[in-house]
Amino acid sequence: MNIQEALTRLKNGETAAAGSELHGCMHVLAQEALQITAELNGGYHSPEEIRQIFSKLIGKEVPESFALFPPFYSECGKNISVGENVFINCGCHFQDQGGITIGDGSLIGSYVVIATINHEKNPEHRGDNHPAPIHIGKRVWIGSHATILPGVAVGDNAIVAAGAVVTKDVPANTVVGGVPAKIIKSIDA
Repeated sequence: MNIQEALTRLKNGETAAAGSELHGCMHVLAQEALQITAELNGGYHSPEEIRQIFSKLIGKEVPESFALFPPFYSECGKNISVGENVFINCGCHFQDQGGITIGDGSLIGSYVVIATINHEKNPEHRGDNHPAPIHIGKRVWIGSHATILPGVAVGDNAIVAAGAVVTKDVPANTVVGGVPAKIIKSIDA
């Protein structure tokens, strides 16, 4: 199995059983991502250099309007897509094997975790990985230290409060907060 096939299978939600060929491809991707993020996080880089390194991490060009403050962590990288005018603050960790899409104009606060993998509940198969994509809409603001869990979609213009743990979809034009996150109020868009 080649890496592109593995990425597609993960993005489509196929379970990566511990020790399987797909699981092995995840480890190959992780080693590459660790090398690239070490380069990104190892010293000062200009905004242009950051865009170049991040493009290498995700395997495609990012828009000139993209901005990121390192450090940044990922053990895959290749299933991340970002739109125009996206900003990612320092200390974020994207576990993107299942796919992370971030829409135009979205702001990701410092130390946000976006995790697309769950492990098997059955202890005999706990090493199995169950990927599910995360979609962040346009003009979303995710506050610092928030966590977005597998399979969640965050609607356009939504705000995720700092420290929230988002376990289910967030409707457009709402503010959510808490653990687990619940709708706090609507936003007049």
